[in-house]
Amino acid sequence: MKSGILVREACVESLSESVLAEKCGANRLELCADLASDGLTPSKELLKSVLETVNIPIKVMIRPRGGDFNYSDAELKQMEEEIAYCKTTGVLGVVFGITTDENELDIAKIKHLAQLAKPMNVTVHKAIDSVNDTWSDFQRLYNEVPEVDAVLTSGGEPTAKDGAALLRKMTELGGEKLKVVVAGKVTNENIEDLQKLIGSTEYHGKKIVGELH
Repeated sequence: MKSGILVREACVESLSESVLAEKCGANRLELCADLASDGLTPSKELLKSVLETVNIPIKVMIRPRGGDFNYSDAELKQMEEEIAYCKTTGVLGVVFGITTDENELDIAKIKHLAQLAKPMNVTVHKAIDSVNDTWSDFQRLYNEVPEVDAVLTSGGEPTAKDGAALLRKMTELGGEKLKVVVAGKVTNENIEDLQKLIGSTEYHGKKIVGELH
């Protein structure tokens, strides 16, 4: 598989990073606020300015706060409103994840938000790396939530390289139905080596096309 067809999704938190990422070869953005907290929902103002400026597809992080992914009813309501707003903007998709008290993906709530989000692209983010059994929850998404298009994951490990074996297994099961977007210290320097190990065509990182400063 030629590296030229790899999706390089840059994780960005400002207009300047978005512009530079596109210039450096990113072919998709994940727009967040506060990457120091691993990414929260960006402001409407930032989203509007990025949409007006870049020409590549944008996925928007939907995350009301840092910390865990077990949300209150009020936080879920906020996520619903943010997803509804994103549907009005023309972005490619939204990125979110929710877990239960038992530290599993909350399939029912994820399905609810995914149905709200359609026809946008829906990605479940690295909440799946924090659960008790990443592989089991991936299979549940595949079998039970057809509204989810992709999973952003490092295979349950700190880095994509550490999680490569599971990431390959996930990629083989998911196919085109549930795309695996490989994350976890993916950079412009290791993306091609990781692609040989894992086989996915989609990769994500803050340095996916190099430093953005």
